[in-house]
Amino acid sequence: MQIQRPLSRNISFLLLALVPAYFIVAGFFIQPIGEIWRGIVNIVREPDFLITDYFVIGGVGAAFINAGVLTLLCIGIVYALGMEMDGHTVTSACLMFGFSLFGKNVMNIWLILLGVFLYAKYHKTSVSSYIYIGFYGTSLSPIITQVMQMGHLALPYRIFLCIFTGITIGFVLPPLCTHVHYAHKGYSLYNVGFAAGIIGTVVVSILKSLGIQIESRLFWYTGSNQIFIILLSVLFGCMILCACFIDRTAFKGYRSILKSYGLGGTDYYKSEGVAPTLINMGVNGLAVMLFVLLIGGQLNGPVIGGIFTVVGFSTTGKHLRNILPVMFGVLLASFAKVWNITEPSAILALLLSTTLAPIAGEFGVIAGILAGFLHSSVALNVGSVYGGMNLYNNGFAGGLVAVFLVPVIQSVMDRRARARGGLSL
Repeated sequence: MQIQRPLSRNISFLLLALVPAYFIVAGFFIQPIGEIWRGIVNIVREPDFLITDYFVIGGVGAAFINAGVLTLLCIGIVYALGMEMDGHTVTSACLMFGFSLFGKNVMNIWLILLGVFLYAKYHKTSVSSYIYIGFYGTSLSPIITQVMQMGHLALPYRIFLCIFTGITIGFVLPPLCTHVHYAHKGYSLYNVGFAAGIIGTVVVSILKSLGIQIESRLFWYTGSNQIFIILLSVLFGCMILCACFIDRTAFKGYRSILKSYGLGGTDYYKSEGVAPTLINMGVNGLAVMLFVLLIGGQLNGPVIGGIFTVVGFSTTGKHLRNILPVMFGVLLASFAKVWNITEPSAILALLLSTTLAPIAGEFGVIAGILAGFLHSSVALNVGSVYGGMNLYNNGFAGGLVAVFLVPVIQSVMDRRARARGGLSL
């Protein structure tokens, strides 16, 4: 039996919802039910700027349930808005799940989303035009938690500042995201992460100028690789099997995906269909998980979040041919620099450096390796300017690397590029 594509809207959303539901069910088996509620309360109360592994703060089960519930709510919002499924629906859901394991929770994302909603209303446009920017923009949610915990202020003032800060962040995100895209021209896939880094720098600078100090933070779970290997392998394997069931010719579409550059704006769900995209997601998920294990890394909240980022963007730009050169660039950098590849920040840079996949996709393996090499240095240092308050730190770093590197590569590959582009003073 073969199901004809495209899948109906209801079935498409149901399939996507099965991913967070799978981890919610797993969460109830992994952690005693009596501990889960206390774990979720701890997750909501604790500061959650980088790096705060919710597996440590609340327990593995509570973290999975927090992430699963948030993701289901976001999928439900898109469905309720009457939107059709596309690549960004999948990408935003995967990012919401992944980063809800180490930074986003059921309390700290809503004010930013409210700000985006108000922006849409102000411009008299549909909120559906900006909802994905809102979901991605919740990368700045740790700021909301931090403002709420300014203990020297009375509770009413903290609540007012939280509301003002969250709405302001959400309101300025859409125009800034549009503007910064022109800087890197789609060669960094985490466009909202680039914009969020700018906003985070401004907000944190204001907080510091008011005497509010933000201390470094590291909570990093270890020791349970086996159970996470099983959970992830089953999920990614089922994606590939499901693709073959939906369309027996899916690998033909997958080969077409492998030939693409993957520039920002790519949507494999629309161009190639459901089945080839599912194969790409499953293959990439298994590949990056294996990469982490082969270098001796630990699977935990942040690392699984990084893996899900790769899987999510497998619908909108990433595939094996354009992510592996960038990852190898980060790995090579670890042999020349003062940090070890298995350190928390380094392993996140390894996974999330794949924001620069379009560089490898268009300019080749050497360019991809160079991009990864440079990204590792920038990502491991640039976060200090916003105190870890932007969960998409690698998005900001990737944007900077793309803005720097792409014009240089283009000028080397085409001596006429400078003449065509004119001289900007």
